[in-house]
Amino acid sequence: MSDVIDPDGFRANVGIVLMHGPQVFLGRRTGGRGWQFPQGGMRAGETPEEAAFRELAEEIGVERDSVELLGSTTEWLRYRLPPRYIRRKQHPLCVGQRQRWFLLRLADKEVKFDFRRTAEPEFDRWRWAGWWEPVREVIFFKRPVYARALTELAAIAFPTGATPPLPDWWDKITANATGRRPAAAPATR
Repeated sequence: MSDVIDPDGFRANVGIVLMHGPQVFLGRRTGGRGWQFPQGGMRAGETPEEAAFRELAEEIGVERDSVELLGSTTEWLRYRLPPRYIRRKQHPLCVGQRQRWFLLRLADKEVKFDFRRTAEPEFDRWRWAGWWEPVREVIFFKRPVYARALTELAAIAFPTGATPPLPDWWDKITANATGRRPAAAPATR
């Protein structure tokens, strides 16, 4: 796959928040390298929505007809990679990701996840987690984007205003990631 990298060095990417009831899917990166949502790069000519459904099928084996699309973030959210994660020999150079996040709900009550759809599976385990829990579980440099995506998508996920309250650890975890509260930060393009 050829990465779509903009002139500023940000790779076009989609993120997927998959709901089952009030909980969300969280996958453990293969080899125990942390927990995260399904996400992946866009292919040239692919729309963000097409990329989201492709990544959903590739990474966790869930097909488009098994989910309902509830919404997406209104803007692209960006994060910069820490210097030690930048592959300096890669061209064009990728310094981070710009992501459009999609909120999906399982249409089926039961689903079987399949992580072996690709030669190098992204995940080796999974679990259902509370709405805000992924912010604490994801690698530190993705926390601001996770916080912003979940904050924006909460209004869609919980339309009656019954958004789960922020956990006690929220300020500490989000401040450590950015030095500010990311939930209040505006989206970037």
